[in-house]
Amino acid sequence: MTALILDLALARRIELAEAHAAVNCANAVDVLPSGIAAAVERIAGGFAIYCGAGSPVTQAVGLGLDGAVSEGEFDRLEEFYRSRNEAVRVETCPLADASLIRWFGERGYRATEFSNVMALPMDGVSLSTAASATAPDGVTIERIGKEHTDLWTLTVSQGLAENFPVTREVLDVMKMFAHGSNVECYLARVDGAVAGGATLALREGVAGLFGASTLPAFRNRGVQTALLKQRLARAAEQKCDLAVCLAAPGSSSQRNVVRLGFSVLYTRVKFERAWS
Repeated sequence: MTALILDLALARRIELAEAHAAVNCANAVDVLPSGIAAAVERIAGGFAIYCGAGSPVTQAVGLGLDGAVSEGEFDRLEEFYRSRNEAVRVETCPLADASLIRWFGERGYRATEFSNVMALPMDGVSLSTAASATAPDGVTIERIGKEHTDLWTLTVSQGLAENFPVTREVLDVMKMFAHGSNVECYLARVDGAVAGGATLALREGVAGLFGASTLPAFRNRGVQTALLKQRLARAAEQKCDLAVCLAAPGSSSQRNVVRLGFSVLYTRVKFERAWS
């Protein structure tokens, strides 16, 4: 298996793959069913995305990977969110230009979250993954059509409820994500009962394994591992050369993906500024 060597080109490829998945979510509809207008703006080589107050998709991604960030660009970033009465949240790659970090310091930002970007080269994965994609007894995985996105949306949102309360706005945004282009949704069942779900975002050879959760009653049953294997097999089928996912450092999610061959490529920091 090819060893990954982190450089600016690889970091840009990964960060923009995630950013475009969020952009596609925002572009799925102009206005959320709850009446909130989604918005996207290209800034400093990345994207500022708004999909409702407090949404997990409402943040900036990929900034600072095309060189220095000017004061004018940083002003535009802040105005994008301030005009919507929303805090600025920027997922920041450690390879971003130092000027971006300088602006965070000068404008009073604080670090609020760390996340590991986990990566797996897909060479040599296809046959072994497909052969081991069998789920544990009683666990079934299905790729769902758009007609089942309401069930998928509710399931994944409830599985994430400890991090993001299940509000009408969150359900709307998750449904938008499911309807984004190049996104596939998967539903897991245990003995026929709905147990969890996940997404696979495909872009230019990068398979993004995002939006996964398991309902509390079905945890520790192998649901997430089965969802991971199914999506990796699909990524291999689609000729992807790289799979990526996000995990909190030291979390059970990180342990699950490490067992499948993923490793930490870099750690991102979320910088945030709220408006008083």
